[in-house]
Amino acid sequence: MSINSDALAFFDACETGKGWDVCKQWCRPDAVFTAQADALAEITTVEGYTEWMAHLLEPLPNMSYELLAFGGDEATGTFVAAAVFRATHSGEGGPVPPTGKAIASDYCYVFRFEDGRIAHMTKIWNDGYAMREAGWA
Repeated sequence: MSINSDALAFFDACETGKGWDVCKQWCRPDAVFTAQADALAEITTVEGYTEWMAHLLEPLPNMSYELLAFGGDEATGTFVAAAVFRATHSGEGGPVPPTGKAIASDYCYVFRFEDGRIAHMTKIWNDGYAMREAGWA
């Protein structure tokens, strides 16, 4: 497999809430996560982020994504995904009782590979807008 297909497989597993047990096969154990989003301020590892996504299935059981673009540069080991996250707050476990409100939130991921595995992941996302859509802020 190429790192392009690995990046896409990781993206799908992460976005469908498979968690670290599945996602770790494409990552270095020490893979770093960054985001300039308050909702993710405490998360510093890809492991932590994939577990955060898995827990979103509780308040957002119908979460899905629409992949808009995906591409990369195998020479530098950098890949970018642009997508729309879609979900409805219909389950328990969010910051407030289920609101029934739908979310359609644009975001991008940037993956950097080292030695064939994801070493760094950045999420570019307007968390405040998404939280307001869900009725969480």
